[in-house]
Order: sequence, then C-alpha cells, then structure tokens
Amino acid sequence: MADIVVNKEELEKLVVDRLTEAGLTEAVAVNVAEVLVHADVRGVHSHGVLRTEHYVKRLNEGGLNQNANYTFTATGPCSGIFDGDNGLGHDITKQAMNEAIKMAKTNGLGAVVVKNSSHCGALSYFVQQAANEGLIGMAMTHTDQIVTPFGGAKPFFGTNPIAYGFPAKKHKPVIMDMATSNVALGKILHAEAAGESIPEQWGVDENGEPTTDPSRVKALSPFAGPKGYGLGMVVDIMSGLLAGAAFGPHIKTMYGDYNQYRQLGHFVWAINPGQFTDPAEFLTQMDAMIDELHAQPAAKGFSKVMVPGEPEHLKEEQSLKEGIPVTESVYQYLNGSK
Repeated sequence: MADIVVNKEELEKLVVDRLTEAGLTEAVAVNVAEVLVHADVRGVHSHGVLRTEHYVKRLNEGGLNQNANYTFTATGPCSGIFDGDNGLGHDITKQAMNEAIKMAKTNGLGAVVVKNSSHCGALSYFVQQAANEGLIGMAMTHTDQIVTPFGGAKPFFGTNPIAYGFPAKKHKPVIMDMATSNVALGKILHAEAAGESIPEQWGVDENGEPTTDPSRVKALSPFAGPKGYGLGMVVDIMSGLLAGAAFGPHIKTMYGDYNQYRQLGHFVWAINPGQFTDPAEFLTQMDAMIDELHAQPAAKGFSKVMVPGEPEHLKEEQSLKEGIPVTESVYQYLNGSK
C-alpha cells in the first residue's frame, strides 16, 4: 500500500479524535498525540501513530484507566515517586519528567520513579523535554519478555529501552534513544503493517532461527551479546524493581490481556549541568564536541559523521516541510474508515 502524507497538525488531531472517542479527556489525548506524532515526525514510525488503535482497544476493554488520578510524592529534595493510576504512559511520563525538571532546576538533580503506568512511547520525547530546558535528561522503561538473554534460547527481558538527552547552544540537543535489543519490536510491527521484509538480524522465529518475515518473529536478540543483555537487566532493575513493579517474564503482555492494567514502571532523571560546572561553558563545549565530530573524515559509504539523534532531527525538518508519511491502513483507521 502507498503511504498517505499528512501534516503534523492534522495527524495530531486524528489521534486526539480517536482517543477522546475512547473516553480520554482532551488534555490527556493531546499530550499522548504529541508524543506519538513526535516519533513519526522523526521517522521513528514504530513508536508513532500506528499504536493508536492498540491504545483504543485497551481503553475500550478496561486495560487503561480513562480517568487516571495521578499523584506525585516527593521522597527528598531530589527524588520522588509518580503514581500514574494506570493511565496513558505518554502523559504520565511527561508529567513525571516535569517534576524531575522542577527539582533539577531548584536542587540540581531530579530523579523520579514512575509506577502504575503503561506503554509510554518514544523515550526521546521525555529526554528532549529536559534538554529543551538546558538540562541533561535520562529515561528508561521495561517491557514484556521478547528478548533472549545472552546464552539463552527463550526470551526473558523486554526490549527495555534507555535514552539520554544533552542540550547544546547553537546545535540541537544530542538525543540517544535505543532499545537494548538489536531492534525495537515496534520497527518489526511497522514493517509488518507496511508489508515489508526485515533484515534477518532483527528477529528469530519459534525455532530460534533468523527470519526476514516480520509476521514470523517470536523473539529478539540483545544487541552486542552480553553487553545488551546486561544493560537490559539494568533497565529492568531501575524502572521495574525500583518501582515495585514486575520484571521480565512476569510483566503483563502488551498485546494480550487487554482488560488488565499492565502496571509498568519507568525511571526519569534530570540533571542541571550548573550543579557541576559553568552551565554556559557546558553548552559551548557541547557545541565544540559536535563541531569536531562533524569535522571528522567520513568513512567509505558515509557522507559525514553525525551525532546521536541527528538523523532524526534532519528527518524532523523534512517532515515538517513535506508532511509525515503514514501507511494507508493506519491512516484509514485514524480517519475513521474502519
């Protein structure tokens, strides 16, 4: 199917319409749509509006709280617990990062554990929240089992992503957002929706064999073997165990048990560079680092050296000018055609 090109404002409105129809308040729906479209604008369609239909299904079947009542409890000058009351993770995590930002601006650091949440979308959005305020941001979350541990034949941990955001002065923030698997599951779902094949390194079938058919993927592998496996475990400890949430195979699945709350945990952290060094000098040095990386000679097959998040920033500029491509099936759903 051919993609439909939609501008940012229209796409956000379509998502808001579907979510409010499912019972969300407009304020929450707007924030969720903003996070989803943020991903699509940056070319990360795996975490974009294609997920809307899933959230609507959960809202309709009772697996998400339509009228969540959030509570934030400060546990110290630089720490707190944000209870999302099983609402939409995108809005919950945005509000939790806002609390972390407030503490970081006042006391230098702000670390917030989020509990009773749900899938929160692209972590890049939340670390960019902090970077836009001149702060360093970090975010991580756990997911249900889909990744085999190093040396194992069956999945145990989830894709367990982690993200960092670093502000600069003249340059856009450096944003690193990565799954601890070889690839995020959402990219496989996007390939399946688009009718595309995938690289065989992305996933394995029920027999543990690599496959290029996204519909046959049953498990993923950790990136870099033991390194990705170890970091995936760290993420589950920080965002799961620290939030009193389930871990690994005990986490409720995203695509199943639609009438049950998933009770996911997240961890967000904001750091004020001024707590450790001159903040203006920090931003200047960030620019210098980026400039020197850009000046490095490019390897064969590359046009230039880029910093983490730069390809997505360039894609964002293109999307805002030319529109955002959405698969026809996803657009039909958002437009109320099915």
